[in-house]
Amino acid sequence: MRTYYRGPDAVVTSELFVWRTTPAKIFVIRELRKVGITCTAIDRSRPPTVQAAAGSVALAVAVWPVVETPALVALGLLAITVPGIVVAAYRRTRPRLWELHASYRGGGVILFADTNARVFNQIARALRRAIEESRPHATWSI
Repeated sequence: MRTYYRGPDAVVTSELFVWRTTPAKIFVIRELRKVGITCTAIDRSRPPTVQAAAGSVALAVAVWPVVETPALVALGLLAITVPGIVVAAYRRTRPRLWELHASYRGGGVILFADTNARVFNQIARALRRAIEESRPHATWSI
């Protein structure tokens, strides 16, 4: 039995895929079908920057008719723009949940899930190699 990946979170061999959870989830490689990867953003509560951006916009709209100097106009535009940039940066750095899905014995299962993309990709690559190795080899007749 060949081992493709062994770590604290999973073990991938030529015969089994083991997700070390409580309780451990064990899958036979030959019985896995339609293996795929999904990635979803973990949506935590809204950051305080969203409320700050909304407050900045409301303040700028309320003060806009009174503003007559270019410096105050620039300050107002800056108050609107900076929170928007912070919100965009937050959305790009949100943690993501990576999942390996498959059909196993007639039902859909989650083989593995993790937020660490590096570890997830190592496990996915190991599973891909184990599946390729478990396929029956073609015999060529000439």
